[in-house]
Amino acid sequence: MKKYVYRGIIRLLNSKNFGKLIQKTSRSSLSRWFIPLYVKVFHIQTDELDKPIQSFTSLQEFFVRKLKAGARPVKGIENEIVSPVDARVEQYGEVEDTKIKVKGITYSIYDLLEDEEVIERYRHGMFIVLYLSPRDYHRIHAPANAIVGKQYELGGVSTPVNKLGMTLGKSPISTNYRIVSDLKQEDGTSIALVKVGAMWINTIELTHPTMKLKKGEEIGYFSFGSTVVLLFEKGKVHLHPNLKRQSIIKAGEPVARKR
Repeated sequence: MKKYVYRGIIRLLNSKNFGKLIQKTSRSSLSRWFIPLYVKVFHIQTDELDKPIQSFTSLQEFFVRKLKAGARPVKGIENEIVSPVDARVEQYGEVEDTKIKVKGITYSIYDLLEDEEVIERYRHGMFIVLYLSPRDYHRIHAPANAIVGKQYELGGVSTPVNKLGMTLGKSPISTNYRIVSDLKQEDGTSIALVKVGAMWINTIELTHPTMKLKKGEEIGYFSFGSTVVLLFEKGKVHLHPNLKRQSIIKAGEPVARKR
């Protein structure tokens, strides 16, 4: 019953016009007065910012804020793959044939990826789901030195990817707007980086000018709360022993090590 009530409420609220209103409001100069309240409510660490908090011109500009150079250093050893974002580790484990389970919901990588070649690459592999809350830094960084192979957009209208959305929503990870980037490393190891948008401000901006990525460098940003799914090929990686469900991880910290 809870699922149907929740989904009904989301259908009522999740209109394009309401999303445009939120976008317009968050980008207005008046919204900058809400930044100190936003910082207080979400306990945001401001000493990492690349400029004074008073210089942000809107709430949206603050939301997609950059950090000081070196604030997110790449950690670990050369053959480790790092988190592309600041996030909570929502779930991780083995892809059971083509299935992953998150918050009691079973997802198919067929629905998530919608590309036969890419799907086949990650069958029986490993996965990690990372959730970005409103308090998190929302820039996305390269998880490894790699070349972007296929990169494509999927999905349309998005629903929440927070705790309620993951538990009661209708498969938000595989139905929301998303960008799939299939990354290939020099030794042939592949990683799928799936960037999943959230309700209302359904935007993922890519900022990297080339298809050659350097581990740790910025490649894009989310314009609202979001989720990242990482997929690894069967037998190619061990998930990092420090990875814990519901723990907080920073961009640049190791999540997996190549075998």
